[in-house]
This record gives sequence, C-alpha cells and structure tokens, in this order.
Amino acid sequence: MREEDGFVGGFEALPFGLLVFVVGTLLLVNAWAVIDGNLAASAAAREAVRTYVETIDVEAAELAAVSAIEGHGKDLARAEVHWLERSTERCRPATVEVSYRVPGIVLPWVTGFGTITTKASHTEIVDPWRSGLDVGEGPPCG
Repeated sequence: MREEDGFVGGFEALPFGLLVFVVGTLLLVNAWAVIDGNLAASAAAREAVRTYVETIDVEAAELAAVSAIEGHGKDLARAEVHWLERSTERCRPATVEVSYRVPGIVLPWVTGFGTITTKASHTEIVDPWRSGLDVGEGPPCG
C-alpha cells in the first residue's frame, strides 16, 4: 500500500483556493460594473451635448441624457448631469459632465470599495450655420 501515501495531503487547501477564486471573480464583476457605468455616463454626456447644440434647449438635452442612462439599464438616482459650459453663440463650445455612482461589493481581504463615482464629459461646438442664435465676436469658427 505504499502507492497511496500522501493521497489526501493538501485537501485542506481546496476550500481556501475556492474562496480566493470566488473573491477574485467578484472583484472582476465589480470592475466590470464600473466600466459599464462609465460607458453609460459617456453615452449620456454625448447625447446631452448633441441635443443641446442642435436645439439650444437645456431641458431636451438633459432628457436625452436621462434617456441614455435608462437605455443602458442604469438607476437614474445614481446619475448627475452637470453643465461645465453652455453657450447660445455660434461656434462656441458646450460641455457637459455626467457622473454615475457605482456601488462597490464588500469583499474579504479587499478594502476601499465603497461607492465608486465615474465621470464622463463631452464637448461639441454650437452649429455655425444655425439661425436664431447670437453671433459671437470675430469671424465664425475662425
């Protein structure tokens, strides 16, 4: 029976290895949630600015951002839209920043994951050929 010596040795390490595997998997899931939140915030910022430069309507632009967040299946209570620059003059930039708070997963051995806030901003130029807008000083888009 010498061939079976040490057969069960190391079996006690299997539960620990499984625990490390589960924690690592949950860490990757949390990282993906942050990436997904950033993608939703980026889409919302892009849609808000595009709507604004085409309509010069802040409410319509923020509604476009909300629709983009909802389209990604995200919770609207975690999203915030903040205008950094908003102009009604041709050839002037409009910039919006959308932040989205992603709740962190509590993991053993891994600390520092509370709520992670991801931010995305987008800038576009107000259409130089649009009628009914203020004309800025100097040549248009020059």
